[in-house]
Amino acid sequence: MTDDPATVLSSPRRTVAETRSEFSEICLPNDTNLLGNMLGGHVMHLVDVCGAIAAMRHARCAVVTASVDHMTFLHPVQIGSLVRLRSQVNRVFRTSMEVGVKVWVENLLTGEVKHTSSAYLTFVALDQAGNKIVLPALHPETGEEFRRFEEAGQRRAYRLAQKEGTRQGG
Repeated sequence: MTDDPATVLSSPRRTVAETRSEFSEICLPNDTNLLGNMLGGHVMHLVDVCGAIAAMRHARCAVVTASVDHMTFLHPVQIGSLVRLRSQVNRVFRTSMEVGVKVWVENLLTGEVKHTSSAYLTFVALDQAGNKIVLPALHPETGEEFRRFEEAGQRRAYRLAQKEGTRQGG
């Protein structure tokens, strides 16, 4: 694991804005269930891809998905609709970072847009040999970015407590 203090101190800070990613895709028949709605697994795949783009924009190296917090599907994405995703890094820890992804569905005929899903993903940065690496710091600039930064810390504490409870057989 790369943990040289000189490397950590010389790592550039990146802003949240530098990590933002947007991704869109039309819902086609191959992506749907028998009701003509995009498969939940396909939505989850798109969330993972969009989240990974934001994570890679921050890390500037390979990243892997370590976890996904729960995901709720509020509205279906029907054939012919546009699914739109937006992601950003919310907080960087040491070798991992939390990325928030929000999903909307847009009816291209009416222009109606609905929020359909949100998720928080944890990505870990890896070097070419597959070893974890220390990430550059994240620099929130707006009130909203600071709020997300703080909430990401709370979610991480909860995830770590859950993980510890699982290890102890609880």
